Amino acid sequence: MTTLYITGAGVSAESGIPTFRGEDGFWTIGSRNYTPQEMATRAMYENDPLQFLRWYYQRFASYRHHGPNAVHRWLADKNLITQNIDGLDGKAGNKDYIAIHGRLDQMTIFHDQNLADQVTALYTPWDEVEENRLDDSLRSVFRIRDRPRIGESYKPFVLLFDEYYTELYRISEARSRMIGAERMVFMGTSFSVNITMMALEIAMANETPIEIVDPEPVTVPYENTTYHAMTALRYIEEIAA
Repeated sequence: MTTLYITGAGVSAESGIPTFRGEDGFWTIGSRNYTPQEMATRAMYENDPLQFLRWYYQRFASYRHHGPNAVHRWLADKNLITQNIDGLDGKAGNKDYIAIHGRLDQMTIFHDQNLADQVTALYTPWDEVEENRLDDSLRSVFRIRDRPRIGESYKPFVLLFDEYYTELYRISEARSRMIGAERMVFMGTSFSVNITMMALEIAMANETPIEIVDPEPVTVPYENTTYHAMTALRYIEEIAA
């Protein structure tokens, strides 16, 4: 049976990375003047790139040295789409997972989204960022003068709230994996992003059985669903028992 695993922030919590909507979550802590939903936008990057990059660095790049946990290692040989940008699935050894929202360790040339199929992701030299001269370092790494320029500046490889899925994020391949799955297992996700809703709609159309693994699983309008009210770690321990 072809099983597709779709993971969210709850999977990386065991690695010490905050979830998105918990008390210390990424989407509950913004900047002094903006909510996270306002900060994590292409518009903010275009209009106030330094404020965007400072926030991104402090809320995401500070976790770049964290390592994978037992769940990531268990998923290393699985058919996997992750919403997480932390790159821990790659560190755990999964060679063909889809990071549908981008990767913390990568960046792209700043580009028109309609031309995304012509863009490749590059390594982000985070180690060149010096915290005692943060602004200048960020300007240098992302090649920013006053504002980011198409074809000249860089942008973190992350899908922002006002952007859309493109082939840069392997959206067609992700959809194909969903269509081809004979079973889907959702781990540590709140079903609050488009990719999980796309997967759910495909599962319902194809009558594909799904499982939802989460300490507080979201109830979905689909009868062929099995709920596991537990962490992903507990789930894989039970499978192994």
